[in-house]
Amino acid sequence: MSGFVEKPEPLQVPGLVHLHTGKVRDLYQNEAGDLVMVASDRISAYDWVLPTEIPDKGRVLTQLSLWWFDQVADLIPNHVLSTDLPAGAPAGWEGRTLICQSLQMIPVESVARGYLTGSGLAEYNESRTVCGLALPEGLSDGSELPAPIFTPATKAAVGEHDENVSYEEVARQVGADTAARLRQATLTVYGRGRAIARDRGIILADTKFEFGFDNGDLVLADEVLTPDSSRFWPADQWQPGRPQPSYDKQFVRDWLTSPESGWDRKSEQPPPALPQHVVDATRAKYLEAYERLTGTSWA
Repeated sequence: MSGFVEKPEPLQVPGLVHLHTGKVRDLYQNEAGDLVMVASDRISAYDWVLPTEIPDKGRVLTQLSLWWFDQVADLIPNHVLSTDLPAGAPAGWEGRTLICQSLQMIPVESVARGYLTGSGLAEYNESRTVCGLALPEGLSDGSELPAPIFTPATKAAVGEHDENVSYEEVARQVGADTAARLRQATLTVYGRGRAIARDRGIILADTKFEFGFDNGDLVLADEVLTPDSSRFWPADQWQPGRPQPSYDKQFVRDWLTSPESGWDRKSEQPPPALPQHVVDATRAKYLEAYERLTGTSWA
């Protein structure tokens, strides 16, 4: 059992129809048929959406995505139509709301990996492959790959794991032409992001994108190159052979699996609320990632 510890009730806003409550984002539709995407301060770990929020997290994700959309705009179009607050929306939505095209979404998590860790490392340790792609011997946690690879996954419901699949399986599900376009776009955008991050002293180890079609054109959607969708590591602390420090939920994961939390990850019990020191440290990491990548102060 997993999912929301406490699923929030969606806000009712005149002129908007609530469509979905996700791990982080709430989706609405306006009267023009556009999507209104609101990033909350919710945080998830180990397939649970936790009861404790991280202040400003949704705004950081939204503003960082907007910055990245600009950085890759010459490579691929994105779904953002406006950042204006919808009429009647609460003031708390300011800075965390995007009005977006309603796309024909492709049911694939398009993942690019330039370094070996996470589920990719687990598969490599078993078979020396990641999503069926053969990799050389001698790699360890945090190793840089010979070249970035496309390692797609199927999208899962809240509380369930995305499942890594082969490129051939993606081609079977969405067609060979769409699979090829996904792979090319994913690796191209990852390459741009990786180069920009490296110039700022950050390693972009891996990331996931979501794409949709607009009249046959491939469009980048959802969030892009944020600490929720990517692994960012401080370049000056990179050391293969061990888990890397990262700009994401590391403090949350570490605390939940520590004796202090008292939570058994293997049980069916929901995780407890986060203590203030974990909330503060996690918020600081999100802000640091934003400031280092964009070169601007959050305040």
